[in-house]
Amino acid sequence: MNRFTSFLAPLMQAYVSYQKASRHWNEASYEPNLVLFDRYCKKQYPKAALLSQEMVDEWCHKRDTETNNSCRSRIYVVVSFIRYLRKRGKTDVMIPEIPRKERRTYIPHSFTDTELENFFRACDSLPSVSYTPEQRSRKITIPVFFRLLYSSGIRTNEARMLRVEDVDLRHGILNIGYSKGHAQHYVVLHDSMLELLKRYDTAIRKQYPHRDYFFPARGDTFHTRKWVQTNFRELWNKYNSSHATAYELRHHYAIENINRWTDEGFGFDAKLLYLSKSMGHSTLESTKYYYSLVPGMANILEEKTGMDFDSIVPEVDYEESDE
Repeated sequence: MNRFTSFLAPLMQAYVSYQKASRHWNEASYEPNLVLFDRYCKKQYPKAALLSQEMVDEWCHKRDTETNNSCRSRIYVVVSFIRYLRKRGKTDVMIPEIPRKERRTYIPHSFTDTELENFFRACDSLPSVSYTPEQRSRKITIPVFFRLLYSSGIRTNEARMLRVEDVDLRHGILNIGYSKGHAQHYVVLHDSMLELLKRYDTAIRKQYPHRDYFFPARGDTFHTRKWVQTNFRELWNKYNSSHATAYELRHHYAIENINRWTDEGFGFDAKLLYLSKSMGHSTLESTKYYYSLVPGMANILEEKTGMDFDSIVPEVDYEESDE
């Protein structure tokens, strides 16, 4: 049964196929919102045969209950769908404006060494008795998957959706082809992480000899967002009492890198650029956010360089997509 049922169903199916083929599809966030737009069109315009400006504008306007960021998340895939149709001469509907990204006030969890030791101890202590293929795969995968997040700073969806071909085990490089609208970027692995991935690859190949995804789930697909959340919560809570999420390992990676810069002579601006590229940020402004999480960093910068941060890295527009 097709998930799209409105008059736009054939075009939507073609659009999704195109996006998947070009590896520009985020199933976790894009698909649910496109399905909602499809249902809206079917319910509100049951006799329509063509997409109209009225349909699009009514759906894409910011609702009273929404923030700019939540509206952006809801309508982004519809805007992308319209661009796809316009390029192919399938519609003359104008592309709606996407609300400007708002800064977030959220402060991620600050991990302690003890908390991290506790967490990885839990990851390494999964039961040895595994009765099903999924249990055997989980025991092999969990310790490696979360250490990859911790050591590389990649997004959880980037790790989940890594394909075998994206992981260069010879040179220790991850090819992040597409994530949340960002361009392709590369991540160089720490030597210890590379060795761990090599051992994992050898072990998991015995169970999935022809897998497409580096961390395969049942049916040779990638793990879901819920899989990450559930496993992290279970293992984190085993020895820790504080609240944390898997995604916050990415924040920790950025902050730990910044903390190490204070006693090195290399320019802060160059280091920031390298960190930004490695983390897949589309603008330096997104990476600058992490400076606000490092106590005293502004004062350290001025002491080391004689310049304030905005003099080193000029202000730029903040247009980073939701992570």
